[in-house]
Amino acid sequence: MAKDFSFDVVSDYDLAEMTNAVDQAQREIAQRYDFKNTSAKLEFGDGKNSLHLEGDSQNQLNSIVDVLQGKLIKRGVSLKVLDLSSQAVQGGKEMRWDIKFKKGLDQEKAKKITKSIRDAYPKVKTQIQGEEVRVSAASKDDLQGVMALLKQQDFDFPLSFQNYR
Repeated sequence: MAKDFSFDVVSDYDLAEMTNAVDQAQREIAQRYDFKNTSAKLEFGDGKNSLHLEGDSQNQLNSIVDVLQGKLIKRGVSLKVLDLSSQAVQGGKEMRWDIKFKKGLDQEKAKKITKSIRDAYPKVKTQIQGEEVRVSAASKDDLQGVMALLKQQDFDFPLSFQNYR
């Protein structure tokens, strides 16, 4: 009997790379001239599951996000990890913005992934297992094709691949 090969599709990010990107962004914010003598601040919140930004104006908060996004791109972390749907809150002279990280696949997202895989590769088997999708096939070439397909698709959440065997 032929051995099946498999991998898991998850919606996750590398915490070490995220920490490095935030540290680099904090250093740049501390040294940039346009942030001198302002309340510009970037730090982790909620046990490294979100970011807490502070600034004097919405434009300054947007600049902090731009700096962070540049660092994330250089570190290979998807920008889809940041949930920018929340709004900044005015608190006295400063504005605060809490940005959560997108993590985990719910049933609807998992079904979207399995449907796109089945449409393109009918021989590949998919199983939804909690917050991940197990993809298995008899051929490694099919699995690599599925990975390429999922990377091309424009989902509104980050995807990564684990346990490739």
